[in-house]
Amino acid sequence: MKQEIMDRFITYVKVDTQSDGSSDTTPSTEGQWTLANMLVEELKTIGMEEVTVDENGYVMATLPSNSDKEIPVIGFLAHVDTATDFTGTNVKPQIVENYDGETIILNKDLHIELSPNDFPSLKEYKGHTLITTDGTTLLGADNKAGIAEIMTAMKYLIEHQEIKHGKIRVAFTPDEEIGRGPHKFNVAAFGAKYAYTMDGGPLGELEYESFNAASARIRILGKNIHPGSAKNKMVNAAKIAMELNGKLPVDEAPEHTEGYEGFYHLTGLKGDVEQTDMSYIIRDHDKELFQKRKDRMQEIVDELREKYGQDKLQLEMNDTYYNMKEKIEPVKEIVDLASQAMKKLNIEPNIKPIRGGTDGSQLSFMGLPTPNIFTGGENYHGRHEYISVDNMIKATQVIIELVQLFEQEA
Repeated sequence: MKQEIMDRFITYVKVDTQSDGSSDTTPSTEGQWTLANMLVEELKTIGMEEVTVDENGYVMATLPSNSDKEIPVIGFLAHVDTATDFTGTNVKPQIVENYDGETIILNKDLHIELSPNDFPSLKEYKGHTLITTDGTTLLGADNKAGIAEIMTAMKYLIEHQEIKHGKIRVAFTPDEEIGRGPHKFNVAAFGAKYAYTMDGGPLGELEYESFNAASARIRILGKNIHPGSAKNKMVNAAKIAMELNGKLPVDEAPEHTEGYEGFYHLTGLKGDVEQTDMSYIIRDHDKELFQKRKDRMQEIVDELREKYGQDKLQLEMNDTYYNMKEKIEPVKEIVDLASQAMKKLNIEPNIKPIRGGTDGSQLSFMGLPTPNIFTGGENYHGRHEYISVDNMIKATQVIIELVQLFEQEA
């Protein structure tokens, strides 16, 4: 299984599938189509049935039941796109066999290292086979590791008919990283009662709580006058932007928060005296606190409109997804079964809130309760991203164990 899952993963990460939030197509980039079509052919080759890809790049397939029992249809999902935070072009994965616990040289020429001094959790992977970047791109374990694990598990189940299971559906979706993953996902066509995203991080992660999420875009219009004669005339849009950001609590930002603590995150700032554009994401696990954060953003904009003019600030604020706990808690047994599957494999479940969202955040509100299971990766979205092949195998085994538990519980 080790070589098989490595080969799959390395093949997938070499396809550039970064999504693009400025595109209005689905998928948002051509590379996602390339990988989707590759996955369709692979699903057919390993023996999956009802393999489809729709006009929006959503890949679906079926592994029929081999049990006489009435078992709920369950699904496993992963997304094909990679993050927009860092380039995914020309990914050159590097394999580190039997990691020794010391600093890994990612790129000698550029002096880029992966060091346990900077990333202490590296020490936990001593003896593992790791796959890293070459220091110039992200790796794409988020979420191509999930694809490799699902594909490997399905092939294993096809080859081991003695393992009893119900009907299993799999899906590979586009544009998760720009918040659109489930937007055109056909829940009815998928036909599962419950699903799991294979989209978590380190070994044992099991998540059924996510942030409530919103985006805010603010355009500030100024008035540029020659500085020599600007008194009482100039309106500096860039300075208004600084003033706006200064009204937000300094300690309620990603770099100062953890656990259930929410935040405001300035993700983009571009402009000058005449015009400045700002973009924020707003996050909180608690629905009331989430609303208060959005209200505070509106209040700040209103205050600055009063000060500088109603036409000087434009605010567009939209909810992105909600805390899936609301929809999963009534069927918490699906989380308990995932936890049980891990324990049977001597994996200690680490049940914690996602400080982010997955496709499951939206799918759960579309009628498909979808918790999130680890894939084995660390440091997603950047040059220091890496994944343990040993833990990818364990994630694959969790899928195999989980489908058996559903069959046994029926």
